[in-house]
Amino acid sequence: MKDMTVGKPIKLILSFAIPMLIGNIFQQIYNVVDTIVVGRYLGEVALAGVGSTGTLTGLLFSIVFGMCNAGGLIIAQSFGCKDSDSLRCAVSAMIWVCGIVTVIVALIGLFGARLFLGLLAVPEEVMGYSLTYLKIIYIFVFGNVIYNGVSAILRSVGDSKSPLLSLVISSIVNVVLDVVFIVVFKMGVAGAAYATVIAQCVSAVLAFLFLYQKRTEIGLRSIERKPQSDMVLLFIKTGVPAALQMSMISLGGMAVQRLINSFGASVMAAYVAANRIDSVAIQVIVSIGTALSVFAGQNIGQNNFKRIEQGLYHTMAVMVGASAIIAVVVVTFRYELIRLFLGESVTALTIETGVTYLSIIGIAYVIAGVMNSYLNVIRGAGDVNTCFAAGIAELSGRIIFAYLLSAYLGATGIWIATPISWGCGCVISVVRYYSGKWKTKKLIA
Repeated sequence: MKDMTVGKPIKLILSFAIPMLIGNIFQQIYNVVDTIVVGRYLGEVALAGVGSTGTLTGLLFSIVFGMCNAGGLIIAQSFGCKDSDSLRCAVSAMIWVCGIVTVIVALIGLFGARLFLGLLAVPEEVMGYSLTYLKIIYIFVFGNVIYNGVSAILRSVGDSKSPLLSLVISSIVNVVLDVVFIVVFKMGVAGAAYATVIAQCVSAVLAFLFLYQKRTEIGLRSIERKPQSDMVLLFIKTGVPAALQMSMISLGGMAVQRLINSFGASVMAAYVAANRIDSVAIQVIVSIGTALSVFAGQNIGQNNFKRIEQGLYHTMAVMVGASAIIAVVVVTFRYELIRLFLGESVTALTIETGVTYLSIIGIAYVIAGVMNSYLNVIRGAGDVNTCFAAGIAELSGRIIFAYLLSAYLGATGIWIATPISWGCGCVISVVRYYSGKWKTKKLIA
């Protein structure tokens, strides 16, 4: 466990972020390996089918993961102020609320898959692949949810190494099973889905075992079988805005995915490949931002605002520098990165579309770095309503500018809309931080 209320802030934040960064990159390997194997062995239509499911699963899962993250905020603040009773009650509430929400989400996804894909304007030639992949993912969703819930608990108390080890092992399992199921057993898109869910179940089991081993150290000698109503209400009050914020981002992705689908399978495949690269590259920003959120959560438990401010400025300096380096790497090697995911049979349009996306998104990483710095301090403090407002601004910006610009610039206009939407979210985060109102949003008294 790591107490982030004492010691040099930037050292604590980075030492916490590095294992999480490695873990997040390994988590992205799930998608990256699926993309490479599916794209090279099953073709660009199958790749488009798998890729078109991302925004839909992202929307429904974001509801559950938003709740898990909200529980993490309460646990971080409880841990920071050494309140083991609140911590234990928060874990109990997380289990019950996330369990019920997961069942509902899985049923919606399982029985509404075709309807949602139709709303996304997924082409009929792609539809079969998408449905096959989605049904398997939703039937076995519990593995992904358990891992994310347990990891939220561990990270909130300063343990980012246990989730890392869980992901490293499960990622290796995923890579092996992808090759075995798709290349050897010729299971097609279903093979990619089964490889993913089995790997997620492995990560869930491992993470749970780590939590069980450290339960005494954390302060979880026992867990309430029946959650306390006041903690459930706090959990819902905190979790609903967090879930809505993540859902808003996913809704923006769905609206944009529909627009991308209207350009055909080649543009869809290019977006899938480029988006996978983007998902890996941006993990530096995501990991450092999450570490800053935990740091802020633990320190606001002791009302140590000066320490939070110091952590923010030091972290932002690192974040901006890292974002600039990532941008240079992505833009410099954009052709090589795109070709890594796509076979020799793809069209020149697919390659050029993917390269254009990476060029635009790479340059915009600095905006994402600044936005995540301010936003994660506010999130860690418990100011979830502002985070929701930032999510709305980002959603609105992405949809409006994607549809406006694509009318004149084609698919390139869709790519340009993403950094503009980050800028919209950034403005709200910065203004809220300097207003100082986030300091009154502490969750645990």
